Amino acid sequence: MSEMTVREGAYFSRFGKLFSAGPVKPGDSFGAPGMGNSTAIAVFTALILFAFWWLVTTPFFGPMIQPLFLPSPAQVWAKFISVSTEGYQDRTLGQHTFASVQRIFIAFVLAAIIGIPIGIAMATNRVFRGIFDPPIEFYRPLPPLGYLPLTIIWFGIGETQKLVLLFLAMFAPMVLNTRAGVRSVAIEQIHAAYSLGASRAQVLWHVILKGAMPEILTGMRIGIGFGWTTLVAAELVATQEGLGAMIMSASEFLVTSVVVMGIIVIGIIAYSFDLFMRWIERKVVPWKGRV
Repeated sequence: MSEMTVREGAYFSRFGKLFSAGPVKPGDSFGAPGMGNSTAIAVFTALILFAFWWLVTTPFFGPMIQPLFLPSPAQVWAKFISVSTEGYQDRTLGQHTFASVQRIFIAFVLAAIIGIPIGIAMATNRVFRGIFDPPIEFYRPLPPLGYLPLTIIWFGIGETQKLVLLFLAMFAPMVLNTRAGVRSVAIEQIHAAYSLGASRAQVLWHVILKGAMPEILTGMRIGIGFGWTTLVAAELVATQEGLGAMIMSASEFLVTSVVVMGIIVIGIIAYSFDLFMRWIERKVVPWKGRV
């Protein structure tokens, strides 16, 4: 066997390990599919996408795509510096970002405070399930733009209307995931707690709530994602402040570099919050996926 063949075999073997099962843990017989750290692959993928973006937009090659449709990374970075220092629509990027994050955070807290208890009540009481299940399942599949006009008619064009729209986008995922998490708690654990003399409140707090916590946190992650996807729709009407409002205004005047910059900023903030929620999951529910 030639030396080149050996090197090629070693290369394909290393490449194949990227998609193989993770390493065996103590007590396991085989590596579990999907186990292992994917950070290096994620970073490599991001670099490849960035290089492709630079390749098709750089003037050195044409460019293949005109700046009106997709500006180059250098143009987006220049616009980022410009909006951060000089502003856009009389507001800096920091002011736009703060306005959007504030709306998302307020709606997220309200959805969690209201949605999680309702989800628990729906899973543990048939009366609450009968009351809340029909309206939630009815509006959940509707796109936010579908009931945007109705929120304007009911709540006007002020800040309340935007918070209501974001709240509705986050509310349903939190409720349904909480209900699913409570229903997934093993009945044997509940019976064991009762047999040891636990009260109904103790079973709810120490058994049901803790057993449902992984699904509750997943619902919060999904909810905040829906909130960010609804942000642009929420800031469509009667506002000059916010990332969504900045993106929509820039699109009307074909300032594509501002549009792309706004999309990247929203994506970075949303992804950072998702990483933060994953960190909370690892701290709060370290047993997730292990039992």
